[in-house]
Amino acid sequence: MTLSKQEMLNKSYFFESEQTLDDGIEEKVMQMFASCNQVSSLEKQIDEITDQISQDFLSTIDSNTNIDLDSLLERFSDSKIPVQPTNFETYLKYIGNNVVAHSIHTSSPRFIGHMTSALPSFVRPLAKLMTAMNQNAVKIETAKSLSFFEREALAMLHRQIYNLSEGFYTQHIQNNLSTLGILVSGGTVANITALWCARNAALGPKDGFLGVEKEGLAAALDFYGYKGAVIIGSDLMHYSFDKAADLMSIGIQGLIRIPADCNNRINLPALRQTVAECRQQNLLIIAIVGVAGTTDSGGVDSLKDIAEIAQEANVHFHVDAAWGGPLIFSEQYRHKLAGIEKADSVTIDGHKQLYLPMGIGMVFFRDPYLASSIEKQASYTMRKGSFDLGKRALEGSRPGMALLLHAGLKLIGLKGYEFLIDEGIRKTQYMAACISAMPEFELLAEPDTNLLIYRYIPEQFRGLVAKKALTDIDNEIINNVNESLQKNQRQIGHTFISRTIKKNINFGNDNPVVAMRAVIANPLTTEEDIQAVLNDQIQIAAKISI
Repeated sequence: MTLSKQEMLNKSYFFESEQTLDDGIEEKVMQMFASCNQVSSLEKQIDEITDQISQDFLSTIDSNTNIDLDSLLERFSDSKIPVQPTNFETYLKYIGNNVVAHSIHTSSPRFIGHMTSALPSFVRPLAKLMTAMNQNAVKIETAKSLSFFEREALAMLHRQIYNLSEGFYTQHIQNNLSTLGILVSGGTVANITALWCARNAALGPKDGFLGVEKEGLAAALDFYGYKGAVIIGSDLMHYSFDKAADLMSIGIQGLIRIPADCNNRINLPALRQTVAECRQQNLLIIAIVGVAGTTDSGGVDSLKDIAEIAQEANVHFHVDAAWGGPLIFSEQYRHKLAGIEKADSVTIDGHKQLYLPMGIGMVFFRDPYLASSIEKQASYTMRKGSFDLGKRALEGSRPGMALLLHAGLKLIGLKGYEFLIDEGIRKTQYMAACISAMPEFELLAEPDTNLLIYRYIPEQFRGLVAKKALTDIDNEIINNVNESLQKNQRQIGHTFISRTIKKNINFGNDNPVVAMRAVIANPLTTEEDIQAVLNDQIQIAAKISI
């Protein structure tokens, strides 16, 4: 059976209630790929259903449903692809009932436990436009105007970080030999890319040696006379640096983690000593890493001091500002990032405090030619001298996420981001004050940004906490209560706080403390929501037996 185009349009195959038949498979599949004006009716129907599913999902205040993981496993145990196309109505109903219904409501104002938040309203329609355009940002031939558009967006953020001269940006923003920044899928790839550039630049071609890129790490270290290579940072560095050390063949033992102090910042005297020892041992320091917003507690290293140490040692200085980088928008809190402008490379995550979807990470370079150390070409793509963005990047094919990044910078703007950052920190300080005033809780550290760590204290231990007289056994009991509390809160699903493990910073020893970890970034979260989260924890904890 062969149908005309008009007959294809008139027959709504994908909303029939009956299972589709073998007849007309070609037409049914091709209808999915027809031009926009041909499928407007079908697309409109799909939009109406998905819009309703989205609105129902976004309007839910609870952070989660209370379905258990075993039940979810049972729902997703089919390994067979259907022979016939499934109609859209049936499939969308399946998604709504099984996937969307039990997904995490990251936009809920009472979901304050992870670095994922509500998105601004312009993201959803622009995401649809981005999908319709289907640009592949790896190459100019698949992302013509988008390639220059992306470079412009990255230049805007580069200027906010480094604030170099007008002439600098005029020269480099659209210079195909320059790379101010690279858009990647997330902070992990951004950190790896920064260290990749640092390693290749330190062990590049020289006097007939072809460089680490072509001859490998062992040969490069031998040529340059090093006994090994290391990366140095605090013990609160993100685990992506473990991945980087592994991928660059220095091993995780080559990742030197220096203990953080009671303010969750790297110990500077220990850093200086470690750098000196590495140089005495003839080890190549690929990079010194400063953290601007630790993942577990939001602490910000003294970037200015680390920059001076790195400069004295002639070592690449990288700042992981995946979380705290957007403090550069705030007049009130930008001082916390003093020294970031001296970094050789900086990571920022768009899906965190730039309020953009997953899949937008960035790494920026002070030297616009540094990324040439990782440049690759191929005869069929990424040709030398081209504007192809993929030639200086770890990832190849990737979507046009720059559309959403550029929109955020333009539609929210400097003052909009400043407001969001200031409000997040203000509400975090409010929550810290509430915790300090409530006998049920103990604040474990004053917040540096808008992350907060604290713990619940069972009634029989509250007096001991005030006197700093807890024993190791007492702390172990409190840890067990807090772990159970967090798990129960997550399972019930009305509110959510994550948890982490910290040293017992209040008592000067290394005994681990199970800490509640609040992330106050959602613009929709109010003081009433914060109170609701804490009250929910008190009610849940009252039912936990010790």
